[in-house]
Amino acid sequence: MAEQMRVVTKDIDVPGIDTLAVYEQHGGYQALRKALGMEPAAVLEEVKASGLRGRGGAGFPTGMKWSLLAKGSPKPTYVVCNSDESEPGTFKDRMLMEKLPHRLVEGVLISAYATGAKQAFIYIRGELALAARQVMRAIDEAYAAGYAGKNIMGSGHDIDVMVHRGAGAYICGEETALLESLEGKRGYPRLKPPFPAVAGLYGGPTVINNCETLSTVPAIIANGAAWYAAIGTEKSKGTRIFCLSGLVNRPGNYELPIGTTFRTLIEEFGGGVIGGKQVKAFIPGGSSTPMLPADKLDISADYESVAAAGSMFGAAGVIVLDEDTCIVGAVLRMTEFYRDESCGKCTPCREGTFWLVQLLERLEAGHGRAEDIDLLNDICDNISGKSFCPLGDAAATPIVSSIKLFRDEYIAHVTQGRCPFRARELATAGNH
Repeated sequence: MAEQMRVVTKDIDVPGIDTLAVYEQHGGYQALRKALGMEPAAVLEEVKASGLRGRGGAGFPTGMKWSLLAKGSPKPTYVVCNSDESEPGTFKDRMLMEKLPHRLVEGVLISAYATGAKQAFIYIRGELALAARQVMRAIDEAYAAGYAGKNIMGSGHDIDVMVHRGAGAYICGEETALLESLEGKRGYPRLKPPFPAVAGLYGGPTVINNCETLSTVPAIIANGAAWYAAIGTEKSKGTRIFCLSGLVNRPGNYELPIGTTFRTLIEEFGGGVIGGKQVKAFIPGGSSTPMLPADKLDISADYESVAAAGSMFGAAGVIVLDEDTCIVGAVLRMTEFYRDESCGKCTPCREGTFWLVQLLERLEAGHGRAEDIDLLNDICDNISGKSFCPLGDAAATPIVSSIKLFRDEYIAHVTQGRCPFRARELATAGNH
């Protein structure tokens, strides 16, 4: 099997690496020690020079995000780690928190030092119980060793870190809804501006980064910005942890240089499609990103190339659909998720996702009408860009992209008065 390039996941298979003693034996907290010997501005510039971009989906340059924090605010500055991993097709943050909790804590501490924050929060999705326990234990060990709390490593700097557990709401992965939840309120998204960098948690300047992003920071500080920037492509630096799922033989997390092709990921690391079948389509960045056809498998997996192909790199949650997958059925499952996870704050998303599910159910059951296909697009147009937060766009994306690529399958559901793929499954089962 091909080799991964382990930067964030370095030493992940070492027994006991989730404990402080073993993590220290493998260089743990030396990056924090190095950072404390630098000026905060120098640490920030190192991260900026590395080219690290946010791994949560938007891909905004991390160092630039830190530098946008409001200066001179009378309120405290906060660092918030977004570990509310909820996007269908993603499961990398869970792995990092369960197996390398100290690497995340170290990254959080370095980011807090660089941005002048004395308080950091790690917001963890409610269902990730083991991950939360691991991170809380790592924080306790860091406090006991003097890496967190008062006068960390004798530097004169105080940084407190605590875990806040969510309650399983997809909407709280949206940064402002996450802040509302952190403050003890209902997880509704906020109107922007003001952006969190100006008025975030408790009204103070707040930097919010994804778990994988912050877990990458220790390696950058330890090895230098130039070392990290030499990995990846010209505009998309470093490695990504690709979450490979769907109809592949070896689903899982694979850390590879950005710029690896999707075909390499699926065939060399994922072992190809189950049963030797062909790829019909794949989703490159989690279910909220447009699906791509099989003829795009050889594009470079980076922000720019994926965008040029008509999708988004997103959270690198790669979902593989094979030749026998019913696109309408797959999209129905995704849309049910967005309907259930809509917070209900705005009408387009609250009502629109419900209507979309009804139409897709009708098509999948064989009762669809020819005009339903255009009606789906029309409803998506009234949701996308018109809802309060990006959840509406996320709900519309699988439908719009699938109709664009596989309109013939939608038409077949209408003309045949049934799901042609389900009928094929039933016929196959009958032959046995």
